Amino acid sequence: MKRIHMIIAALILLGTSQLATAQLLTNKKQFTRQDSLRGSITPERAWWDLTYYDLVVKVVPEDKFISGSNTITYKVLEPYQVMQIDLQEPMKILSVTQNNKELEVVNEGNAHFITLEEKQPVGATKAIIVTFEGQPREARNAPWDGGFSWKKDANGKHFIATSNQGLGASVWWPNKDHMYQEVDGMTMSINVPAGLMNISNGRLIDTEIQEDGSSTYTWEVKNPINNYGVNINIGDYVNFSEVYEGEKGPLDMNYYVLRDHLEKAKTHFKDAPKMMKAFEHWFGPYPFYEDSYKLVEVPYLGMEHQSSVTYGNQYGNGYLGRDLSGSGWGMKFDFIIIHESGHEWFANNITDKDIADMWIHESFTAYSESLFLDYYYGKKASSEYVIGTRRSINNDRPIIGDYDVNHEGSGDMYYKGANLLHTLRQITNDDKKWRQILRGLNSEFYHETVTTAQIENYISDQMGLDLDPVFDQYLRDIRIPKLEYSISKNKMYYRWNNVVDGFEMPLQILIDGEKTWITPTTKIQKLKLPSKTSEFDIVEDFYVNYKKKEKLK
Repeated sequence: MKRIHMIIAALILLGTSQLATAQLLTNKKQFTRQDSLRGSITPERAWWDLTYYDLVVKVVPEDKFISGSNTITYKVLEPYQVMQIDLQEPMKILSVTQNNKELEVVNEGNAHFITLEEKQPVGATKAIIVTFEGQPREARNAPWDGGFSWKKDANGKHFIATSNQGLGASVWWPNKDHMYQEVDGMTMSINVPAGLMNISNGRLIDTEIQEDGSSTYTWEVKNPINNYGVNINIGDYVNFSEVYEGEKGPLDMNYYVLRDHLEKAKTHFKDAPKMMKAFEHWFGPYPFYEDSYKLVEVPYLGMEHQSSVTYGNQYGNGYLGRDLSGSGWGMKFDFIIIHESGHEWFANNITDKDIADMWIHESFTAYSESLFLDYYYGKKASSEYVIGTRRSINNDRPIIGDYDVNHEGSGDMYYKGANLLHTLRQITNDDKKWRQILRGLNSEFYHETVTTAQIENYISDQMGLDLDPVFDQYLRDIRIPKLEYSISKNKMYYRWNNVVDGFEMPLQILIDGEKTWITPTTKIQKLKLPSKTSEFDIVEDFYVNYKKKEKLK
């Protein structure tokens, strides 16, 4: 909600060559100081705790120009006098002030170092005001290669949206642009020309008509929010809504669509409450009741902006009318509504501290597609779907990227990651417990930023297994475990090959059509078969390969 990022592996499968932000970030291996300034917790970031943004933006569509200010409130964690704020070229910082005194700003590419004149005592709450303007980077292929999308609708009215995962929110507004810390809350006051609306995150708390006929829409977010989840959506919108009776009580669900699309949206968006029912079952309560849930039409495919999920799937099921799994089940739901909304739990509620760990967002959310099917169509449908998505897996690079340089791992984080989770569900062998693990993740790490180690340790502890070699195999290696076996008379000999050191993982197999469990290691083991003619197969729900050999050595 990669950005969506939407399924890099699937894009390859579908013949799409524009991998956008994904390619920009994932394929590079020579990193610069700018990469480090963007991707690491620098000393100029570490000493202060971000608490609130008050973002004010005027949008001038005819000039593709924006201007405004961001009041950044923070708490001092340790004494320091230099602060890093990020804003990407060609946007410009005009001034930075604290208590009406203008401060010195030294620019180093997209990082801006502000020298504070006042002492910064530990525990103090302070604020700076950053004013800015410019023509922000225009999205080349939103949402993968993002920025501002300056489009027009069928009636010639402006239709504008932002998308900037991976690229960074600082592509259009100044902020502390690193995943490790989320702001506790924020307001966004967006001024747009007459006849247009702006939809952003949270709840609309004020609409003001200005003297020039333009309108300023002020939105308030009461929950922690990651920077890339902050968005602007401008268009000739109309609204309809409903109240969903959820696990935490009434939840406002609002839908903003272009005027001409109102009637078909009322029918098609019925997937939204269905999604909410399924995902609250599997993952626990929707994490942002205070900020409501919104689905907002945009001029690109869509993305997981928190409480303001964007939609551009052309009011059809599947992924732009395609079933990414090839199983048929992918046409039972609107991919963007289900996938991007799944990110409300994994990406927005639980957020990675470093984009290298973006599998936490994408693997769980790609897996959520099959859980939606499980809820409404059963386990067989769920399994067939997730197994079908294996055709999108490339095993080209590790799923986990390089740390501290804003570097994503392989696009396999979607469906290889989903198949890892599906495999773990089989190993758990207890759907009630598996559901408790998924809900427990969203409770244990509620509104937090996390590392891969935290997620791995939680799942391992709950399952009561040492899963370190399993995670290493699927997240940090490109090889798929291969079960090598041979049969002699009524005995089967077997072991894992193509695996990391110390790899051990339980596996369910079929002997004469009957399921049984084995726990292969890299050492040869044997299993007595019912007869010399017994037939062997592997349960397909495990993402592994297998090969029969004449004799194991």
